[in-house]
Amino acid sequence: MSKPIVIAVDAMGGDNSPKKIIDGISEYLNKDKDIYFRIFGKKSYIDNEISKTQIHKNYFEIVDCEDVVENNDTPLSAAKKRTTSMWKSINDVKEKKSDAIISAGNTGALFVISKLSMKMIENINKPALAALWPNKIDMNIVLDLGANVECDEKNFEDFAIMGAALHNALFPNHDSKVALLNIGSEEIKGHETIKKAYHAMENKKNDLYKFCGYIEGNHIMDGNVNVIVTDGFTGNIALKTAEGTANFISAELKKALSNGIIAKFSSLANISNLKKFKQRLDPRKYNGAILLGLESPVIKSHGSTDYIGFANSIEVCVKTVQGKLIEKIKKNITK
Repeated sequence: MSKPIVIAVDAMGGDNSPKKIIDGISEYLNKDKDIYFRIFGKKSYIDNEISKTQIHKNYFEIVDCEDVVENNDTPLSAAKKRTTSMWKSINDVKEKKSDAIISAGNTGALFVISKLSMKMIENINKPALAALWPNKIDMNIVLDLGANVECDEKNFEDFAIMGAALHNALFPNHDSKVALLNIGSEEIKGHETIKKAYHAMENKKNDLYKFCGYIEGNHIMDGNVNVIVTDGFTGNIALKTAEGTANFISAELKKALSNGIIAKFSSLANISNLKKFKQRLDPRKYNGAILLGLESPVIKSHGSTDYIGFANSIEVCVKTVQGKLIEKIKKNITK
């Protein structure tokens, strides 16, 4: 029997924790029992929530932690407290007791502590924050989404490799197709750094992905490519714009279908299609950002998600280990 994947869980981060964390673990174990959880946090709180579930003791252990990283803690102040559930869960991965770490806690603190505790993969000098982003055909990997405001051409090349490796780990039956986010699709468009990255990636052969040139923001969701590379400043603006647009469309659709008798009858007649539409835009399905470039996977669940969203981020976490994400990056990264 193969050794189970071990996930370190910061149980104290995010809204309504540790309840949603434990409920998320319970939800995930309903479909996959080949995972073992090392749960970090205040033991009395965690024991109380586990007692309300049917999680068997064979699937977890609790590591008692006296302190918690609060949402209003600065990354620097959080990094100084080495008795928190976040620090200890990250250190657990560093010490190879766990294969990956997941937290719904303070984003800045998670990234700073991860960088302080873990080593960067050799020949990568900047980490990148990646996330799942739906397209018309399947799913995109988009990076960087905020870890680096400024990037050089080597960073873009590294991001392409890390993003393609992540795509391959999560979706092994799909070919990875990489594009650089730009203001136009022509070679002459864009600043000098992205032009240099374009020519470097165009002339470099690799077995991990196909380079497809530039992509404009209005084509991100077309599905012609599935790994989109940009700097953290541009990527974060694009992400927030997409989230705001999705929320606007959902709110306007709900309003339109609740105004008047005819609209209500129309919505009842199309209830199946409306459910599919709602599910497609459900942010819980795409929960789980990944900090790439470190020696082990670091998964950030959205702090405001519920237990369903947290269970989905556990699935992302597990797939990065099963899909040998780190090995794929190391094999393909260059000096």
